[in-house]
Amino acid sequence: MSASTTDLIKELRDRTGAGLMDCKKALVENNNDLDKSADWLREKGIAKAAKKAGRVTKEGRTVSYIHGDGKIGVLLELNSETDFVARNESFEALGKELCLQIAAMSPLYVSEDQVPAEEIDREKKMIEAQLKEEGKKSEQIDKIVPGKIKKYFSEICLLNQAFIKDNSKTVDDLVKESIAKFGENITVARFTRYQVGGL
Repeated sequence: MSASTTDLIKELRDRTGAGLMDCKKALVENNNDLDKSADWLREKGIAKAAKKAGRVTKEGRTVSYIHGDGKIGVLLELNSETDFVARNESFEALGKELCLQIAAMSPLYVSEDQVPAEEIDREKKMIEAQLKEEGKKSEQIDKIVPGKIKKYFSEICLLNQAFIKDNSKTVDDLVKESIAKFGENITVARFTRYQVGGL
């Protein structure tokens, strides 16, 4: 990524409050035009969603899902700012989509900030050892490891996973779309996945 692209992404993030990947995508879609990119993010509801991300979500509901013949079950706590949104059918539908994702993809954490540092360190060491075994030089390893860790997060963290019904977006994108739709912050508080005779 060139310095000028990095500067554009930073400026767009400062202007809209949107995430790094959303800003990158907006700039690609709009030929690095800042104004058009900001409008594009607003149209998608991403800029608005990002600005609401810090607001307190003290309402919500518990959503449950039992898969197929009852071998897998999921309990999810999904939070909103108001009881009005928590009682909305679309809010419950989002909860069901998230439960289906959890049942199918078995994430271990809601987001990457919940992954213990020692677990990340252990994964890094394992990746580095594998790359050394493959004969990679240390400067190559330094470049490869961040991408491998990102992939690792996309497997174990719910919000980082590709959405099973549309893998062009992440679960985090799905939640942001709902934030834009409802006009208030929505957060996944926690979940538990049960599997008969399994993990």
